[in-house]
Order: sequence, then C-alpha cells, then structure tokens
Amino acid sequence: MAVPGSSRRQPSNRGLVSHCTHHHIVVFLLTFFSYSLLHASRKTFSNVKVSISSQWTPSCLNSTTFELRPNELWNSNHLFPNAEEATLFLGTLDTIFLFSYAVGLFVSGIVGDRLNLRWVLSFGMCSSALVVFFFGTLTEWLHFYNKWFYCCLWVVNGLLQSTGWPCVVAVMGNWFGKAGRGFVFGLWSACASVGNILGAFLASCVLKYGYEYAFLVTASVQFAGGVIVFCGLLTSPKEVGLPELGADEEGSVEEDANRPLMGDDDADDDEGNYSIQAADTDSQPKAIGFFQACCLPGVVLYSLAYACLKLVNYSFFFWLPFYLSNNFGWKEAEADQLSIWYDVGGIIGGTIQGLISDVLQKRAPVLAISLLFAVGSLFGYSRSPNSKPINAVIMAITGFFIGGPSNMISSAISADLGRQDLVRGSSEALATVTGIVDGTGSIGAAVGQLSRN
Repeated sequence: MAVPGSSRRQPSNRGLVSHCTHHHIVVFLLTFFSYSLLHASRKTFSNVKVSISSQWTPSCLNSTTFELRPNELWNSNHLFPNAEEATLFLGTLDTIFLFSYAVGLFVSGIVGDRLNLRWVLSFGMCSSALVVFFFGTLTEWLHFYNKWFYCCLWVVNGLLQSTGWPCVVAVMGNWFGKAGRGFVFGLWSACASVGNILGAFLASCVLKYGYEYAFLVTASVQFAGGVIVFCGLLTSPKEVGLPELGADEEGSVEEDANRPLMGDDDADDDEGNYSIQAADTDSQPKAIGFFQACCLPGVVLYSLAYACLKLVNYSFFFWLPFYLSNNFGWKEAEADQLSIWYDVGGIIGGTIQGLISDVLQKRAPVLAISLLFAVGSLFGYSRSPNSKPINAVIMAITGFFIGGPSNMISSAISADLGRQDLVRGSSEALATVTGIVDGTGSIGAAVGQLSRN
C-alpha cells in the first residue's frame, strides 16, 4: 500500500536539484563552518581538561603533570589543593555553561526572528571568541586564577554561543525547502561533529606548548569566521532577488512541502483551516510569539525527547577525552584524537538516518529504532576493553545511534516544526522554534552535568 500523500511529495524531491543555485551552496558552507567554529572553541575546553586540572593543582600532589619550576611560584598560584576538587570545578563550569546556554537559546531564537540573522550570528561568534581568549589564554599569560572570574566568563560565553544554532537553522530553513530536507539537513548537521573534530585536532596539535595556545588558536579562527559571516552570509533568497520558498510553486506540492513529517495526514487535514497567525494585509511576515511557538504541534514533545537525548550526547561531548585519559591511562593528545570517532559516527548517522526518513517520509520511526539500538551500544561501550581499535569502533557505533538522532532533531525536525502549515507565511518562526527545541535539550544536558557533580 502506498504511503498517503506520496504522490504529492515526489515532485518536490525533483525540485531539490532544479532550484539549487550557487547561493544555496555558499549559504550551506557558510552556516556549516560558522557553527563548526563555535563547536570547535566549545570542544577545546573538554579536550584540555587534564592540562587545566594539572595547572590548577600543586605539582607535588598531581602525578599527571610536568614538574614546574620554580615550585614556590607555582604553589602560590594554584586554585585547588588536589586534582579531585579541580575536576569537580571543571564539571561545575560545564553545568554553568549549559544552563546559561539553554537560557540564551530561548532568547536568541526570539531575537533572531526579529533582527537580522547575519548580525546576530556574527556578533555571537566574534564576542564568544573574545571570551574564550580571555578565559583560556589571557588569564594564563597573566597568571590570574580566580574561580568567580572563570564562572562569570563561562556564563557570558554560554549566552553568546547560544546565538549560533537558532540563526544557522533559520537561515538554512529560509533557503532549503522540504524536498530532501532530511538528507540535506542530516548532512549539514554534521557541522557540530566537524567542529568537535576540528577542535580536537587543533588542541592536540598545540597542546604541547600549553593549553592556553589551544584556546588562542580556536578563538582566533572563530573570530575570523565571524567577520567572514558578517561580510558574506545571505540570510534569505529575497536578498538576491530570488523567490522565497513556496513563492514559485502552486497547489498541493508546496502545501505538502511545508508539512512536517511527524504526524499522520488525517490530523494535518483537520488542522488545515487553523492558523496560529491572524491574516493581515502586510507583505512582511511577522515573528510569532514564544508561547505561540510552544503551542505548535510537536514542539513540546520533540523538545522533551531532545532533552533526554542531549543529556547523553553532551556527556560524551564534555567528558569523553577526560574519561579515556583517566580510565585507560592514555596520553591526553591520544585521547583527544581517539574521541573523534564518536563524532565520525554522528556524522554518518545523521546523514543516513536523514536520508532514510526522506524515503519513508516519516522522521519518528527512524528516531525510535535508532534510540533502541543506542541502548545496546551504550552498554557495549561501557565494557570496552583497553584497546584503542576496539574502543574506536564501538565509539563510532555509539555516535551513529546517539549523535545521528541528535542531529536530526536539532536540525531537520526543528526546521519541519518551524515551517509547518500553521505558520505558513511566517518564516520568522524558525529561529524561535529552534531555540525552544535546542534550549530544552540544553536544560536536559545541564541537569545531567549537575547530577554528575
């Protein structure tokens, strides 16, 4: 039996290629690498935790650090009496970052729908780069160690970093319609994993000179990326005279192209006459409110699901290199490089699962099956032997079944939710909906870090 509505959806798949221009490619690459750079600077902190812990504790009590001379000068600067307290504070910083990041996502989504997305994104990138530089590089150069100063900087960094995801998803949603969205966004959502790989690579390359240089390199590259985004990013097709999504299509094809792949067709038909936005004569669409966005079908449910998923995903993100180094006794640079395989699995998982969801024309079944396999992969990884090849393989499998669904919810499904029929004519729902989904997910991740502490 044919999938209901499949005959209407086929023409939109052909439109994916016919409507793609060089502007689409530039937007894809700029948004991809802009968020990759944000994630690279974020990943740097987790990749150098062992070095930071060594620097913040007396060398005479820390067997993992190099002997520092003069000993009197070093002992006068240490923050914590032992490595355990330093590790606890590092976890506290993770929690602080995630809570501020979550709050910032709710606000940034609303701001992104009301201001120019390019301005918001470039401001967040450049400002966050400066905060990362102050946190990891300037304080070490000045030998200024203060717990409250670190906490304040990481709160600000979380707020600034939150401008990234709602803006890039909204820009991508403005340029790419429902045709093949699962595959396009699945491939594009690898930006976070690529950023993790880039951050791990940069940190491992300069870590031998001191952890402050890892922060310096990633902050510099991120700042340069923010300048490039400000100068070159096009936030919507109308900026270059191209028709907006749906403007050049008529009939049921476009109506179906903006329909999310989460509910059944009968439910969609029942709600077809309802609009969350009152009709008006203004040609410029208005952004919907925060509570209106929360009332959209699927937003709350997928937000709660993403909160549970991101809790697990960010536990790997923040602590995987630290876990490998401490549990197996591997060198920090080796642990950083090995942790890349988790992100490789996430890249492959997001792309393949997004493509499968396009073929099935449903997202939820793909997510459910993947998460069932994720339980088994987590159990297997918890019993991984002290073997780098075996660990890497199991890690990649785990990333496939955890990182893949995480990428789908935060990108393709968020775009589906923000472009569904109920907000047709208002593209300014994309950033708000994305902020709600990712913000709720970040709260779940923050709770996970808090419980770990």
